[in-house]
Amino acid sequence: MAVNSVKSAYLSSASPGFNKPNADFSDTETGTYSSGGKSYKYLTFTASGTLNVTTAGLIDMVIIGGGGSGGCGRGGGGGAGAYLEQSVYVPVGVYTITIGGGGASQKTVDTKGNSGTASSFTFSGADFDWFSAFQGGGGGAYNGQTGRNGASGGGAGGRLSAGTSTGGLSVVTGPYQGSAGGDITTVTSNGAGGGGASAAGESANAGDGGAGVTSSITGSAVGRAGGGGGGGDNLAGNGADGGSDGNTGSNNALPATANTGGGGGGVGYPGDSGAGGSGVVIVRVEI
Repeated sequence: MAVNSVKSAYLSSASPGFNKPNADFSDTETGTYSSGGKSYKYLTFTASGTLNVTTAGLIDMVIIGGGGSGGCGRGGGGGAGAYLEQSVYVPVGVYTITIGGGGASQKTVDTKGNSGTASSFTFSGADFDWFSAFQGGGGGAYNGQTGRNGASGGGAGGRLSAGTSTGGLSVVTGPYQGSAGGDITTVTSNGAGGGGASAAGESANAGDGGAGVTSSITGSAVGRAGGGGGGGDNLAGNGADGGSDGNTGSNNALPATANTGGGGGGVGYPGDSGAGGSGVVIVRVEI
């Protein structure tokens, strides 16, 4: 299961008409800002740690899983990690934050990219269940290797012969959780785009990565959880929202942007694919 939610008692207490208190935490905030007549503080976790909630109440959160790496050898782009953004009512306690890693760069020719790992927000108390954002799938590779399944699927690799190679499937549901990787339906030495949180990877020769999601939870609009671009012998697709571009020939693809959950770019022959971007957890409270 990709996402668990707060138990029914907390869902009902956050229902319309309830006087919703704001949560507070004792950890040093990453930053503060004001918007729409309200003031907020937020804490960004770029590595695993703990959150100390000192006042029960509503908290806003973004959780993104680690993205997959691109395929090596006419490779598809890596899929983005799942994107989860919502407000929940949290009890007092210490919460464990786990940041998912991006899939490692694939350096073996004609081999699929590596999937990332999940990010999570958990509490051992009886009145709270856990939240988890699933990882992105690695990109496919030559000859016609499919993308790996994940929150967003990796793009399919190029084909030596006629037929169809499919992108990896999205195995999660819900708004912005993820999308499928792009397909390859023609003979080509270039891969398709990896899936993003809000759009599928491009089903094209050297396809672009699918779009992610732009959030202003930290006070500034930032795009995250986009797919990686497909790579190949002579063409390469663009990454989106933290996903990296594909690359051609023996030129290594760059890694996806850290702490965005973006997919890594696919690569031609015989370069190294782009690593997936690590995940992130961001929490925000009104002050």
